[in-house]
Amino acid sequence: MYSPQRRDFISVTLGNQAGRTYDNSKTWRRQSCWRKWKQLSRLQRSLIAFLFVFMVVCGVAAYPNLSERWQVVSYHNGELKQAEPAAEPGVAKLLPKAPPVSQPQKPRRSNLNKRGPPFLQKRLSKKENADEPKINKEENEVEVIPNEKEEEKDNVISWRGMKIEPEQVNPALPDTQKKEPVTNEAVKEPGLNERQMAVIEAFQHAWKGYKQYAWGHDELKPISKTYSEWFGLGLTLVDALDTMWILGQQEEFEEAKKWVLTDLNLGKNVDVNLFETTIRILGGLLSIYNLTGDQVFLDKASELGNRLMPAFDTPSKIPYSDVNIGRGTAHPPRWTSDSTVAEVTSIQLEFRELSRLTKEEKYQAAVNEVMKHIHKLGGKMDGLVPMFINTNSGQFSHLGVYTLGARADSYYEYLLKQWIQGGKKESDLLDDYLQAIEGVKKNLIRKSEPKKLTFVGEMSHNQFSPKMDHLVCFLPGTLALGAHHGLNADHMELAKELMETCYQMYAQIETGLSPEIVHFNLNPHNTKDIEVKPADRHNLLRPETVESLFYMYRFTRDKTYQDWGWQILQNFNKYTRVKTGGYTSINNVRKSENPEPRDKMESFFLGETLKYLFLLFSDDFNLISLDKYIFNTEAHIFPIWTT
Repeated sequence: MYSPQRRDFISVTLGNQAGRTYDNSKTWRRQSCWRKWKQLSRLQRSLIAFLFVFMVVCGVAAYPNLSERWQVVSYHNGELKQAEPAAEPGVAKLLPKAPPVSQPQKPRRSNLNKRGPPFLQKRLSKKENADEPKINKEENEVEVIPNEKEEEKDNVISWRGMKIEPEQVNPALPDTQKKEPVTNEAVKEPGLNERQMAVIEAFQHAWKGYKQYAWGHDELKPISKTYSEWFGLGLTLVDALDTMWILGQQEEFEEAKKWVLTDLNLGKNVDVNLFETTIRILGGLLSIYNLTGDQVFLDKASELGNRLMPAFDTPSKIPYSDVNIGRGTAHPPRWTSDSTVAEVTSIQLEFRELSRLTKEEKYQAAVNEVMKHIHKLGGKMDGLVPMFINTNSGQFSHLGVYTLGARADSYYEYLLKQWIQGGKKESDLLDDYLQAIEGVKKNLIRKSEPKKLTFVGEMSHNQFSPKMDHLVCFLPGTLALGAHHGLNADHMELAKELMETCYQMYAQIETGLSPEIVHFNLNPHNTKDIEVKPADRHNLLRPETVESLFYMYRFTRDKTYQDWGWQILQNFNKYTRVKTGGYTSINNVRKSENPEPRDKMESFFLGETLKYLFLLFSDDFNLISLDKYIFNTEAHIFPIWTT
C-alpha cells in the first residue's frame, strides 16, 4: 500500500566532464557513459545492477497477465480486432476475458489399426508430421442467455419419431450476434483450407459443450447447460465418431472410443426406436469400423444388431417401430399398430453391411424380406408410396397421401443406395426407384410464382398441396448420385433446379436459415415465392440442404455450391451458436433480431451437418470417394460392394 510519508529512493549524481560538448557521436556516448559508470562507487553500481535485474524479473513474471489483458479479441465487420486493455478495475468488468478457442488437434493415430480407406490414411499421416497450427482467434460468440420464465409451447412432433419438448424462448439477442465470424489465416492446417478449418472450429465448439455438460448422454441442452435422454445410448457421441475421424480430431476420438468400450451399455432395459437406433448408433459403429478397422466397434455393432432383431418378429415381417434392447421384446407405438414406411425401408443399408462384415446372413435376410414385400405391394401411385404400413396385415394404411417429406423420404433414398451398395445387381430396387422419380415428376413437381422455383409438393386424396418439408432437400443430392451412377441425364437437370430452390429456402429468410416447412406460392399476382406458417418457422440444424450441396459440388465442381454452403455455416454461427459451448435449434427463422433459441442440439448436427460441410469445402475428391462409398441417411459411410 502506498504511503506518502515513506519515500525510499536512491539518488545518483553523475558529473559532467569539463570542456566536453554533446555532439551526438556514438563513440563519445559510449566513452562518456563508461567514465560516468566508473565514477560511481561500488555500492552505487551494485544497487543499480540489482534494481535492473529486479525490474527484468518482475517484467517476465507479469507478462502472462499483461498478455491476457490484451488478448480480448472481437469481430467487427468481418475482421478480427483487439480491444484496448482495461486500465481500471471498473473498466475491466466491461471487457470480459474471452476464453481461448480450443485448437484443432493434430491427429495422433499411431496406436490405431489403419484398416480404413487408403486416401484417408494418407491424408491423416501427412497431418501427423505437420506443425500444429497456431490459433489467434478468440471465442467471442454472443452468449445465448436463458430466460428465467419459460414459455410453454405445444409439443411438435418432428420426423424420425422425435418428440420436440416445450422449449425455452429467450429474449432478443444483442446486435453483436449479427457479426459474421471469420477464420484467421493463421489457423490453417496443411492441406486444409480456411472454410474447412472453420468447420473444425465449429465442431470443436459444439463438442466442448457436449463434453462439459452432456458427456455420455444423448443430447446437449446448451442453454441450460445440461442434457436430455432419448434412449440413453450416448447418441451424440456415437453419431459423431466418424466425423471426428474425418476432421482429424484424434484426441476427442480417443476419449469417445474409450467411452464406447467401457460405458456403452446395450443391454439396458429401455425401449428404442428401431429406425433411429439403426441409422445413428448401428450406422455410426459400422462406419467408424470401416474407417479404422478397430474390432471394438464391430463387436458393439454385432451386439446391437442382435438386440434389434426382435423387431422383425411380426405377422407380416414388417418390423415394429420400438424394441426393448434389454428384454428382447418389440412392439408398435401405443397409439397404433402402424409403422411409417420410411422407418421400415431405411434400415437396409445398415443391416446388409452388418451381414457382410459378420458373415451372418440373418440381418440382410430380414431387411431384404421387407423390400421384397414393399415391391409387390399395391396402393402405390406411379411408384409413390403412402406414409404408413400396418405391421399385422403388411398393407399400406392411410391411403391417398403421398409425400417426399416426413415419414416417406428415405424410402426413395434407400432404393437407389441399396442398388449402388450391392454393386448395381438388384434390378427390382432400381425399377422401383426409377418409377418413383417418374411419379414425382408427374404428380408432385410444380413451379412457384413469380421466380419459377421448381419445388416438390404433396398429394392428398388427389388434391395438390404446395407444401415442401426441408427434409425433401435430400432429393437433389440423391438425383445427382443416380445420374453419376449412369441413370437418366435429366435427373441431374432436375437436381440443379431443386438445389436452387433449397438454397432459396435459406436465402429468402431473414436469418438466412431455412424453416422446417415452406409453402410455395402458385398465384401469379403475389410477389413472394415462399410463405412460412408460424408453426413451421423452427430450424433444427438439419443437414439435408448441405448434404445435397456436397453431392452437387462433387459432380459438377461448380464452386457456387461451396459458396452457398459457406453462407449457411456463417448463419448457423450468427444465430444458433451458444457462447459457452454448443449450437441450439431455434424457434423463429423469420426474426433475425430474436430467433427464439431452443435448448437442444440434435445429434445429427455433428453426425451430418458439419460432416457434409467439411466434405463440401474439400477439393480432394478422393476424400470419401463417391465411386467407392455411400452414405446412409445419417451420413455414415459404407463401402460399395465389389464382389
